Amino acid sequence: MPTIAETNFSFPGQTGVYHGKVRDVYDIDSKLVMVASDRISAFDHILHNAIPYKGQVLNQTANYFLNATRDIVPNWLIASPDPNVSVGLRCEPIKIEMVIRGYLAGHAWREYTAGRRVICGEPMPEGMKESQRFPKPIITPATKAEEGHDEDISKDEILQQGILSREIYEQLEQYTHQLFERGTKMAAEQGLILVDTKYEFGMYDGKVHLIDEIHTPDSSRYYYAEGYEQRLADGEKQKQLSKEFVREWLMAHHFQGKEGQIMPEMPEAFVQEVSERYIMLYETITGEKFEKGNSENPHARILKNVIKWLSEN
Repeated sequence: MPTIAETNFSFPGQTGVYHGKVRDVYDIDSKLVMVASDRISAFDHILHNAIPYKGQVLNQTANYFLNATRDIVPNWLIASPDPNVSVGLRCEPIKIEMVIRGYLAGHAWREYTAGRRVICGEPMPEGMKESQRFPKPIITPATKAEEGHDEDISKDEILQQGILSREIYEQLEQYTHQLFERGTKMAAEQGLILVDTKYEFGMYDGKVHLIDEIHTPDSSRYYYAEGYEQRLADGEKQKQLSKEFVREWLMAHHFQGKEGQIMPEMPEAFVQEVSERYIMLYETITGEKFEKGNSENPHARILKNVIKWLSEN
């Protein structure tokens, strides 16, 4: 099945392009054309295999939540002329990811099992179990690395290093809590728990804007609400919707992105399972049916749709 593993478009008026881990971003005048590829990353590495329809799932999930949170914070999105494409404002990115955690999971749990009880300046209570809810959500920011691993950083360090002013940082904190609260409520309506997520922000016309993606399986972790309490009490792993299962597969094949480790090739059956899980996640999170975009020649489709939109706008 054709996938969008890489893009090298030349759109009318294009002045530059940036190839990210998953998205390719084209500069056109004051706008960005963001193409969500089918690449998948884990442990800050792009994996060998592209995942059918993953880019479409990411793009449409992000747009669903961007449109549902405009009343909280302005965002970059203008239009989506293709299932894999978003067009939006070219904001000046803020080089900090705002990670917020409602539950002890993932990176926080790995830190916890290593004996640490403070993460990014935020205390974690003694005696917690994996997947247990924090008394209140904690924000654990990360520096946005151009290459390699993002690094944990505390609010105090951000302010002391002059990365952001106190006013801007506290605005990001407020938006992060409000967005997480909205995401938590929307997840609960679909029988899900929003465990943790990250938000990225930028400046446009002197105002903070939400940019990139929001509440997608790449940026967020979800648990199924049904059976959560029982699994927690029994010490069982939570049933989850996220790409954590891809990370677990990689770890089972001795890869965590560390020096000297060889990235394994995913077998075709597992690639298909990942694709199906992403589609199921979209339908579960949004409550909407996933309509597969025409994948016969996705590159030609994207080029045609974007050029048409640009000519009309």
